[in-house]
Formats: sequence, structure tokens, C-alpha cells
Amino acid sequence: MHRAGPGRLTPTAPGYAPWPVRDAPATWALERTVVHTGRGPVVVHHRPGADPVLLLHGVAGSWTTWTPLLAAAGGVGDRGLVLVDLPGWGSSPAPSGRFTVDDGVRVLVEVLDALAVGSVDVVGHSMGAFVGLHLAVVAQDRVRSLGLVSGTTTATVRASAHPWRALASLPAFTLLRAGLLVTGRSARGILRGVARVGLLPLVAAPVFAHVRRLDPSVLDAFVEEFRPERFTAAARDAAGHDVDRWRSVGCPVAAVLGRGDVFARVTDLADLRRLVPGARTAVLDDCGHFAHVEHPEAVAAFLGLTPAPA
Repeated sequence: MHRAGPGRLTPTAPGYAPWPVRDAPATWALERTVVHTGRGPVVVHHRPGADPVLLLHGVAGSWTTWTPLLAAAGGVGDRGLVLVDLPGWGSSPAPSGRFTVDDGVRVLVEVLDALAVGSVDVVGHSMGAFVGLHLAVVAQDRVRSLGLVSGTTTATVRASAHPWRALASLPAFTLLRAGLLVTGRSARGILRGVARVGLLPLVAAPVFAHVRRLDPSVLDAFVEEFRPERFTAAARDAAGHDVDRWRSVGCPVAAVLGRGDVFARVTDLADLRRLVPGARTAVLDDCGHFAHVEHPEAVAAFLGLTPAPA
């Protein structure tokens, strides 16, 4: 990977989406723990070590979504790792009642306390980036740095609050949300049916730059981890979020998103720099919404998880 210009990352070897999604915690010496929080049990995969990294998945994700990045980053060396299945995602059961970003932050603090982990370097994807930003606002002593990967930030907040306007600015997000409001829980069964008849690449094509070049495990995980009701709940919560609160983030921030991302906009990065002066931002070419899966080496290098090549 080399810098092709200010704020632009151009991926090189080893190519597009080179690593599968794997449910193999032993590969990275991860231990599975269930932490009982105020919003229910939360499944965590973790290992002890210095300078721990907290990895927060996005929509249609779980801890396993980070395994391509772990593979690209050499397991992030000998650093500590904390990978959380947020409530209602992955193996963590859904919470009862409404679940907000504030609830998500409280859960994360309880998880870190239970593991006796103090401060962490947070890396969040999509919704996880949104939660990570809020964690850096309300629990500043727990966040040393913040990495945002394909983060759903200002454009998503505006689209959630004003869906009709967002048909022009963020159509994929807006139409997906509308479709899920109509189909409800049956959407997951519909998606599985689409996968069985071989049409999943067509449905998932807007999310990835090159859907037919993905390892089959990536789309399998996409189907398995999709939670329609949690997606609509997260969008509803985002609609009322005050992004001006991000001005209080005091830790170093780095944000990267794909040029072809249909759930975020390149203008989000300018918004972020305005709200968090000093934030490093970059656009990754040839990339959709899953930058850490599509180009994990480039993302790991940009976030400082692996040494950048000379």
C-alpha cells in the first residue's frame, strides 16, 4: 500500500479480500467469556496483553468479522485484544426493550471492568465506529485512540433523521431501512432464501466493491450475522444523535472509508475533521463498506496496527 495523494489510500498486494472470515478463536489465543452486564449477557473473545485493542463490529457483523484484519496484522502482535459481540449481535442475546448508543457504551465499560482492562485503543466498523465515537465522548479515560473503519457517522445521522431527503444523498441505506420496516423479522429468512438459490451476490453487490471475488465465508457470515430488527433500532437511535458532542473527543482519531461505500459518504470525513480537529482521514480506492475485509492490510497499516512499509 502506498499513499497516492493527500487523504487517499491505494491498496496493492496481496489483492482484494485476501483472507476468509473465520470462527477460530484459538488461532489468536482468544478466550471466550460471557460477561453479565446490566443489559444482559455479552459474549467476548479476548486475550491479555499490553496496549489492548478493543474491536467493535458493525451491522451484519460479530467478532469474526475482524478475523481478516487480524490475519493481515499478524494477530496484532502480542498486544491484548478484546472483541465484543454487542447485545443482539453475534452470539450475544438481544436486550429487552430499547437499546441506545448510551446503553452500548455502558455495556462496553462493564466488559472492560470485568476483564480488568483499563484504557484501550478502539477500532470500530460501521455501527461500531459510531459506538466507539460515543465511548470516546462519555468515557474518555478508557479510550487511548480511536480508529473508524467505514464509519456510519454524519451522513447516516442525517439520513436516519430525514429519510426522504436521504433518498438522494444515501439511497442504499434509506431503501434498506424502509424495506426492513416493511418486512420486519422475516427479512432474515428472505435473505437466507436468496442465498439458497444463489442470488446473494446480486443482493450484496452494493456493499462490496467486488462481491464475486470474496471468499464464500464472507457472504456466509453476512447472512448469518444480519439482524433486521437491530439494524432498524440502531437507525432509529442514530436519528436523534447530537454529533456536536464529538467535539469533546480528546484522543487521536483516524478514519478510513471506501470510495464506493454506499452507507457512508466521503464528505463524512470532512465533517469529522471539522468536529474533531486533528483527525487523520483517508479514502480507500476500490473498496465498499467493509474496508477491513476488502483491504485489511491497507486498513491495518493506516491505523498503525502493523508497521507501514517504507
